Formats: sequence, structure tokens, C-alpha cells
Amino acid sequence: MSDRLVVARNRRASHDYEILETIEAGLVLLGPEVKSLRAGKASITEAYASIHRDEIYLREMHIPEYSHAGYAPHDPKRARKLLLHRREIGKLAAAVEQRGLTLVPLQVYFRGGRAKVEIALVRGRKLHDKREKLRGEADRREARSAEGKR
Repeated sequence: MSDRLVVARNRRASHDYEILETIEAGLVLLGPEVKSLRAGKASITEAYASIHRDEIYLREMHIPEYSHAGYAPHDPKRARKLLLHRREIGKLAAAVEQRGLTLVPLQVYFRGGRAKVEIALVRGRKLHDKREKLRGEADRREARSAEGKR
């Protein structure tokens, strides 16, 4: 994990969704987008992945324009292609279609100089599930603090 330079995290994902499986994918970017990412500027809070013609695209990920970009600015919220093997795409497509699951990015990072995104196959949580999860976390915190006071 130490070889990752994390640029953006989706902190709400673990609260809003039940994470079933995670997969690392490459990210197809333009030059100014890479520079903007290296500067640590990106947001994936509203982002999701969709499957279109046997390819997976990351949509609604916001990478602001690079300040020294030159003459051709990019669209900050354009759809960006994810690089996965065909069998991985097929497996994810089947899960999304048959089981009604969603693909959500968890984090964007650089590994070995390449931009990567960790996407997760998730199931949405209901409000009562979210409350139950928070209650369980609070109980564990209280037990730990009580254990430390002894």
C-alpha cells in the first residue's frame, strides 16, 4: 500500500454502500488532466462507472482544468475510459445487470507513475442499515475507550 500516492478518496462510499468487491483499473487521461491530478486536484464524490459497448467509463469525476494547460482546455466532468481485461468487464457487466449492483470509485491514485482507480461493486444501503452501521461503530468505540480506562 505504501507505493500508492492517493489523490482522491470517496469517503461516503463505505457509508452509503455495502462494498462487495474491489478492482483496480487503469485510467485513460489527457496530459493536462494528469498534471492536475499530480497537483492533488480531483473529486470523485459524485462519480460512478457505467458500461457502454463492452467498455467501462468513469462518469461525473471532476478533474479541474490545469492552470498552465495552454490552448486546449479539457471538460472537467468528461467520461473517462477505464482499462480492464475483457473477462473482468464481462464479470462486472453481468453483476450489474443481473443482481442490480452499482460500480463506484473508492479512490484515485498513482502507482508506478500511472493513474489508477479502485472501483467497487456495491449494493446501496437503506437508511436503517446506515443507522445500524453507525450504532455498531459507536458501540465499538465506547468499548475500546472503556477498556483503555481500566
